[in-house]
Amino acid sequence: MDADQARIRQLVENWALWRDAGDWERFATVWHPDGWMSATWFQGPAAEFIAESREGFENGVSILHFLGGHTSDVVGERAFAQTKMTISQRADVDGVSVDVVCTGRFYDFLSRDGRGQWTIVRRQPVYEKDRLDVVDPAASLKLDPELLARFPVGYRHLGYVQTKAGFTVRPGLPGLTGEGVERLRAEGAAWLTGSERPGRPT
Repeated sequence: MDADQARIRQLVENWALWRDAGDWERFATVWHPDGWMSATWFQGPAAEFIAESREGFENGVSILHFLGGHTSDVVGERAFAQTKMTISQRADVDGVSVDVVCTGRFYDFLSRDGRGQWTIVRRQPVYEKDRLDVVDPAASLKLDPELLARFPVGYRHLGYVQTKAGFTVRPGLPGLTGEGVERLRAEGAAWLTGSERPGRPT
């Protein structure tokens, strides 16, 4: 791992640590001024994502991130990175406390500014699989099969829980396989070779 790859890895780790801790001033520094964030419940400019994440944090929304393996490709002032991750959310569903865990990857399009600092231009999660557990083993919960079926297998339970919590969850986001993740890989390769934009955010 060279120096730029190490800085990018640190940036990705800072994203998760500062966001989950509610350290919003430092969290803002990981983003490019034109940064774009996509998630199950949000698609838009990074500044709006920060504001909405902060509002949710202050209102007790519990969404945490854990990171695993990481790789990045750097070409000049641009980079494309993948990081294994887990999203963990605790919420009440029909009066029952549950934990939902979703495993996937963060795909990050990055650029280096005139000061030599790397920032995230676009982040697109890929949702590989998820599960839902009732916090109290003595409790029982019956899921609505029609609502569950709205979302692809990669984030079926996460989408269910977030919809029940009042979020508008986008269907059809990239999964472990399929056209969505193949397009992301192609967009990452194009970004490294000088494409005008970091792909087509979803």
